[in-house]
Amino acid sequence: MPIIVLDPGHGGTDPGASANGLQEKNLTLTIGLKVKQLLEAKYVVDVRLTRETDVLVGLSERADYANTLGASYFVSLHHNAGGGTGFESYIYPGTSSSETGRRQDVIHGEIMNFLSGYGVRDRGQKEANFAVLRETAMPAILLENLFIDTVNDANLLKNSNFITGLSNAIATGIGKALKL
Repeated sequence: MPIIVLDPGHGGTDPGASANGLQEKNLTLTIGLKVKQLLEAKYVVDVRLTRETDVLVGLSERADYANTLGASYFVSLHHNAGGGTGFESYIYPGTSSSETGRRQDVIHGEIMNFLSGYGVRDRGQKEANFAVLRETAMPAILLENLFIDTVNDANLLKNSNFITGLSNAIATGIGKALKL
């Protein structure tokens, strides 16, 4: 049975991005818990979260947890900030031609299929030397789900139906990427 580690970004004393009445740490946890529930309802999988409550977990600790479990896939959940708009995904540099890149293609496409119905901009499939991508021993992806500090994006993130749809797109993308 494949082990999938979901990584709700930030937590505890690290709120992540905060704007428009939203805190990144709360949104990532809400989505992480929903994605876990959806994956376990649809597929035969063991889904673990790096945190299930509002606690601070270090970046290396997150990667070590997935490595110790021997996870099949690591999915880090985040929301962007900095005045832009839209969705983007990240993998570790130099892995785009590997299984990691194939999975990014599938998940990114599935999420954008959902988001395009809301007019959300596709900021692209990118690479970055983020700790959770660098230190995980299995294929890993980091998702930046809209900009918390842009009013239109934030309004979507405040909509519970949107959050459920986004969570479903992430779960479906993971299922397709892992060929479950």
